[in-house]
Amino acid sequence: MTITERAGLIRRFADDFTALQEAVLARMNGICAPEITAALEHPSLAGPIAVTLAHADVLAGGAVRHAELSVQPPERLRRLRAHARKVRRARSQAEALYKEKRARRLTGRSRPVDVLELRVARTASPVAFAEVLRRELRDRGLPDGTPRAPEDDLTRWAWDRARAGAGDDLPAPGRELLDCDDDAFVQALLHDAREEENPYLPHDAVVERWSRHARAALAWGRYAIGRAERGVLDFTPSGRRDRLDALDDAYQDTAVLAARAREAQLRVTDLRDRMRACVTAGPFAELATQCRAAALARFADSEPELWHSVRELTMRHRAHCPEQTDGCPHCHRALAKVLTEAHPAGTGDDGDGEHLAATVPADGDRYAVLADLPDTAVVAVADAAVGDESALCGYGWAAEDGVTGYGDSLASSSGEAEVVGICAAALSLLERHEDAPVVLLCDSTEAVDAVNAVLLSADPTVAHRTLLFPESRKLMDRLLLHRHRVQVRWLKGHIGHDLNETADALAGLALRRANGRIPSSAARKEEARILRSFGSGADLFSVAA
Repeated sequence: MTITERAGLIRRFADDFTALQEAVLARMNGICAPEITAALEHPSLAGPIAVTLAHADVLAGGAVRHAELSVQPPERLRRLRAHARKVRRARSQAEALYKEKRARRLTGRSRPVDVLELRVARTASPVAFAEVLRRELRDRGLPDGTPRAPEDDLTRWAWDRARAGAGDDLPAPGRELLDCDDDAFVQALLHDAREEENPYLPHDAVVERWSRHARAALAWGRYAIGRAERGVLDFTPSGRRDRLDALDDAYQDTAVLAARAREAQLRVTDLRDRMRACVTAGPFAELATQCRAAALARFADSEPELWHSVRELTMRHRAHCPEQTDGCPHCHRALAKVLTEAHPAGTGDDGDGEHLAATVPADGDRYAVLADLPDTAVVAVADAAVGDESALCGYGWAAEDGVTGYGDSLASSSGEAEVVGICAAALSLLERHEDAPVVLLCDSTEAVDAVNAVLLSADPTVAHRTLLFPESRKLMDRLLLHRHRVQVRWLKGHIGHDLNETADALAGLALRRANGRIPSSAARKEEARILRSFGSGADLFSVAA
């Protein structure tokens, strides 16, 4: 193959998603022509290959699920599962290769290492340093509110000025994508994947928002899979044909959503690489150095005690560090940790003492979290389990009075699934115990924080970032009606805690029952085995009385 032919093949793969995916899967199966294998090694295809395998991974999982639910012969199911495992391995290898090739591309053009004092100060006190950097940039003409992330202020500022007058203004349809609310933007992403590709999503002004919301759009794809699975399982195997078609359609849509989500990540990574390059070379490099130095001087004036500690610590460190001649490029995090331990930041006072999420016991005293409860309190532990491609989830809970429960729902993440478990358990116990306060323990800090944010604010919308689907939002709305009787606290998981282990086992059982991987009769036997194995836990919390 000539150089021209190879270049043409690479361009074809870059422009034709289907051709690239077929070539990648052929290479995976060892049936790829040598010239195609050589073309696939080109660095420019590392990212697109990761995208195609994200798509193929979902489709392979969908093929396995279709076969399971349509009762295919065991040999065919084994082949499909083996193929799915190969695709998953190929995807992992492609991701690793992309990272390696990106690192090579960035070698030699990363920005010069900032002085050690600056890196230590910025790491030890990120909020204070971000503020002084904002002031410096504002004084040099950066409009208030422009940056999204403190450490990106200087990079974004330089990028905006480098791009000024470049003539790539965002067209009106792209501007609409920036101006719409989050729900409308996610709907635009779903339309992009299911109906017609949106050409404005990759624009530099839009791509960061695309990347931030791509996961939510992908979650709605998994939601469609979960609902389709439920529809299939409502019928006997002989009557599932039409329902299986709907499941296949859901997997097809979700595969596209997965590919587009990975593409969004690649594009935003490329954007940030170009932004960083803007401050490592050319007219902005020296200006960036000046801004950071000026910000460090402001930091020294505003935080004199901490700055004195930074100077002393870095001076002692340089005396014996073997990497001193290179500027101690990897030492600042360890030094910053020493400073934060010596100068712990105040955690703030919640005022009324009701911020339950802050109540995290030490490992050696894990029951202390319950020491302040009244004798009448009903305590239970909730847990959840989530699937792979489907949004189906299972939850389980176990109370100290011996009552247990489990069920299934739909969740966009493990955090949302845990919230579903907390709400379901609390609502059941509230109904069972008319007047007693109910305390739910959970090993997910995300779920505990989300529920407590709602209970403390009396506003269910504050948890909508965690709660994406209507099922969890409706449960939270119901729980909010009893906010004065409910407390939710964190409990470290998987430490031999009987109720936590029971809840975890019941959640796994609920998920297997929901996705049809265990029949009802076997589920009842499994539930009985779980309760015999872990016990009711009636006296488990007596130490906290």
